[in-house]
Amino acid sequence: MLSVAAAGGVDIVRFFLALAAILVAAKLLGELAERVGQPAVLGELVAGVLLGGSVLGVVPSEGVSGELIHVLAQLGVLLLLFEIGLETDLREMFRVGTASLAVAVVGVIVPFGLAYLYWAYVPHPAAGQAHLTTAAIFVGATLTATSVGITARVLSDLGRLNTPEARIIIGAAVIDDVLGLVILSVVSGVAAGAAVSLLGVVRTLAVAIGFLVVAVIVGRYLMPKLFDVVVRMRVRYVLLVFAVAFALGLSALAALAGSALIVGAFAAGIILSGTNQFDTIEQEIRPVAAVFTPIFFVSVGASVNLRLLDPTSMSSRGTLLVAAVLTAIAIVGKLAAGWAAPWSRFRRLVVGIGMVPRGEVGLIFADVGRRSGVLSDEVFGAVLLMVMVTTFVAPPGLKALFGTSGSPDA
Repeated sequence: MLSVAAAGGVDIVRFFLALAAILVAAKLLGELAERVGQPAVLGELVAGVLLGGSVLGVVPSEGVSGELIHVLAQLGVLLLLFEIGLETDLREMFRVGTASLAVAVVGVIVPFGLAYLYWAYVPHPAAGQAHLTTAAIFVGATLTATSVGITARVLSDLGRLNTPEARIIIGAAVIDDVLGLVILSVVSGVAAGAAVSLLGVVRTLAVAIGFLVVAVIVGRYLMPKLFDVVVRMRVRYVLLVFAVAFALGLSALAALAGSALIVGAFAAGIILSGTNQFDTIEQEIRPVAAVFTPIFFVSVGASVNLRLLDPTSMSSRGTLLVAAVLTAIAIVGKLAAGWAAPWSRFRRLVVGIGMVPRGEVGLIFADVGRRSGVLSDEVFGAVLLMVMVTTFVAPPGLKALFGTSGSPDA
């Protein structure tokens, strides 16, 4: 036992030092981002870039320490989606009406379609890579889902959560996150080597939707009774322990069923939001997620090779061009969603801008593609730039639009 510890001692020491640096840098730069009016996730991404191999080289990418960081990052993703599920009220989601549904569907289809067509059929610097169709599906998928957390935080900070536009934005963001999770199940299967066919896509969609529906229906019936029993144990943090265990267990079941891990975590959150202990679970899970979730964003930022984004380098200009095109498609696709419900009256440009930030969901897609080898380092860097720009432009855009007067259909 001692010899094993000694053999891996250097990696373990590096892991602890890297983890300490990740947590501190994520907190400090996340706070700095919020102080300048931007989401904390931007600061966490910047922290990753600074700690990554392109600058300081603190975050390991290989060896025992690199694998441990990756495992903690994946745990952070699951806790993030578990939190989103906890914050999702199914009844409220169904009450937002057809306007939110239309905005969500158009906001998924348009950017996905435009990105797919660009990647598969328009000449660009990355067009020569292998598996072009698979890469086009992944690139399109990264542009689909709006970040619920970022959008809700911005609207809350502006004091506009009770406006019609805010209700449509939040409802649509929740719906297209669900659609995004289903799409992720499809692209995860593609990354694993499954052939891209209509039958395969339909089968994967059916598995993802079926698992989500069955899990929520069964869980909503069983879990409230189980957690009523659990709370009687009167053990410290027993609700937190059982809630996290349930989320991890359902994530594993989702993977075994052929869906994605995060689909299970999201379903677990939705299920536990219907228990009598929901408030306690939500309150206790926040500090745990606050520790692990930033590790994912920092690890993603650390994966960026800044040398690929150097405008003075001829080889990097292609990456920057791809990032610019993807960013334009990402913004235009969500702006179009604002005009998706002509039967409803609301400020359409406000809704469109509110749907723009991609945040954590886009990063999850990109990270799956990078780790599976479908997306190259250059493409991953371009997608990350798109995510950062779309996340950055929404807060000042919403602030400016909410500060102007205009007709409901403006």
